[in-house]
Amino acid sequence: MIRIHLTSVFVDDQAQALRFYTNVLGFVKKNDVPVGEFRWLTVVSPAEPNGVELLLEPSNNPAAQAYKQALFAQGIPAASFAVDDLQAEYERMLPLGVAFTQPPTPMGPVMVATLNDTCGNLIQIVQKAAPAG
Repeated sequence: MIRIHLTSVFVDDQAQALRFYTNVLGFVKKNDVPVGEFRWLTVVSPAEPNGVELLLEPSNNPAAQAYKQALFAQGIPAASFAVDDLQAEYERMLPLGVAFTQPPTPMGPVMVATLNDTCGNLIQIVQKAAPAG
């Protein structure tokens, strides 16, 4: 059986990304290992500390920069994270200054919102619809 162990999002500034992903989105730091001028910097959900890790990967590679900029310009999220109550998360993040490019919007069996992570990415947060009665 194959499982997702690690995924990444390219970020402009690892320190800024760590602040945003922990202080605003609510992840917790898992690994912070110096690797030359950068860090092997991962965060996880506090609900699953041994679950999938998100690597806050430096976007200094020109290919990564082009990829990230193209996604952003087209309004395509670089990652999607699940939440239990999208409206509550949206209302919690607004006073923190989070810029949403899409407010909570129903889309078939899910509700989605898209935000700017301040590190060059759009991030989608998703709430699955409650199962029918």
